[in-house]
Amino acid sequence: MTRGQQWLAERGRWLRERLAGINPYVVDGLIAVVSVAVSLWAVHNDETHWPLWTYLLAAGCSLPLPWRRRAPAAVFLAAVLLSGALGVFAHSAQPQLPVYGVVAIYTLADLGKNWQRWLMLAVLVPANVLGTRSLDGMIFSELTVVGSFALGTAVRELRRLARVEADRARETGLRAASDAARAVAQERGRIAREMHDILAHAVALMVIQAEAGPLVVRADPEKAIKTFDTIADSGRDAMVQLRRVLGVLKEDGAGPQLAPQPRLPELAAVAERMTVAGVAVRLVLPERASVLPAAVETAAYRIVQEALTNIVKHSGANAAEVRIAEVDQALELAVSDNGHGLDDRAQELRRSAGGAGWSGGRGLLGIRERAAACGGRAAAGPAPDGRGFVVTARLPLGAAS
Repeated sequence: MTRGQQWLAERGRWLRERLAGINPYVVDGLIAVVSVAVSLWAVHNDETHWPLWTYLLAAGCSLPLPWRRRAPAAVFLAAVLLSGALGVFAHSAQPQLPVYGVVAIYTLADLGKNWQRWLMLAVLVPANVLGTRSLDGMIFSELTVVGSFALGTAVRELRRLARVEADRARETGLRAASDAARAVAQERGRIAREMHDILAHAVALMVIQAEAGPLVVRADPEKAIKTFDTIADSGRDAMVQLRRVLGVLKEDGAGPQLAPQPRLPELAAVAERMTVAGVAVRLVLPERASVLPAAVETAAYRIVQEALTNIVKHSGANAAEVRIAEVDQALELAVSDNGHGLDDRAQELRRSAGGAGWSGGRGLLGIRERAAACGGRAAAGPAPDGRGFVVTARLPLGAAS
């Protein structure tokens, strides 16, 4: 939109605000009254003493104006015919500035069809040249016609620009609503993945150790104490992480105190709880020569956590290894165990998940989604020797900041 069009749109908006709430028939009725008064005054002031029919004909030129918005072409045609008759039979009784003519031309230029507008202009311009008796009168008549037409055309353009602006605002609103809905869906998905990882890991460890607790409470009280301590630690850790995740759902202004996102060194605590649960975890972390992007580090933490949870729940392993290293501007990780690999149940889950190498349903699919969200990739399947299961992932360090 050019600067001139913007100016026209602003003027049109100002005019619409001023006229809002006024009945259009009242406005058009007042215009008709003014036009009748001007026409009657012109007949009365003429030197010729015109009969009554002249006054009626002069007033009749203005009577169709209250319907100008509903039928602009018909009102214009009626005004032209009556005005033409007045010009033929009582030329000097016509007003110097026919209000009805100006309003009828303006209305048709504004509200009429394109062919009606241009046909009107094509008829009136030569008609004023042929039907006016003096040069000054002809020039004044042409200026009146062209000026009324130009004003109606400008208002017509204002209406078009207003519609364009309204359509653009509506499209912007719909686009914003769509973007907001998509953002909400993405955030819900992120929260669902976070809660799944947190609860699946914590509950799996707590259930396994709670089941083992009664078996060792008499035979090995020290181990039983460690078991129950690990259950408590797992529950507390899950509560802390859930508060952090659910903190984003609080109302604006609540000011939740969110804990930092999990980092790779915190995997040591996860490995310790896994060891107490009966799976000895060997953890190999990268040398921290540089600060890892937060999104990548959080994704790596959750991938490892989910892989270890699956080991506890499905593998029957007693040992696992976690290796994480920075290789060629990427964070590579591998989680392996010495369990029974893909048993019949895992094979069925892999088929239901719809991807080769992806067993365990929602958990391993979540691993793939987390890796993809960072611009990376992940794979899962049996170890090369057929014993155990391996989850690998590669997360580019330049994909997130």
